[in-house]
Amino acid sequence: QVQLVESGGGLVQAGGSLRLSCAASGLTFSSYTMGWFRQAPGKEREFVGAIRWSGGSTYYADSVKGRFTISRDNAKNTVYLQMNNLKPEDTAVYYCAAGRYGTVAVTSYDYWGQGTQVTVSS
Repeated sequence: QVQLVESGGGLVQAGGSLRLSCAASGLTFSSYTMGWFRQAPGKEREFVGAIRWSGGSTYYADSVKGRFTISRDNAKNTVYLQMNNLKPEDTAVYYCAAGRYGTVAVTSYDYWGQGTQVTVSS
């Protein structure tokens, strides 16, 4: 049974930082692209960024480029999302996802975590 468990969300002031973690189990972690998505109330789930299986390739949505960084530790089956210079518009539930051929598309991911709330106050 595949499980993805996010942690690290919370309330932060604008300009602050948070680091989200996603611990995976039940899959060959190093074979999967790991993605981060977010969903704000009343909006569709949107791509934030992703990291390829080897960790050597990352890509980000324009809205977070230069502020967010994704990394992974295949020995710990964990992927991270470091979020700096947070803005109120970053407020959302953040989800991690695993896909053998993950891209920017929600449908390209096979497994999803339950999400963690990030709230940025102005």
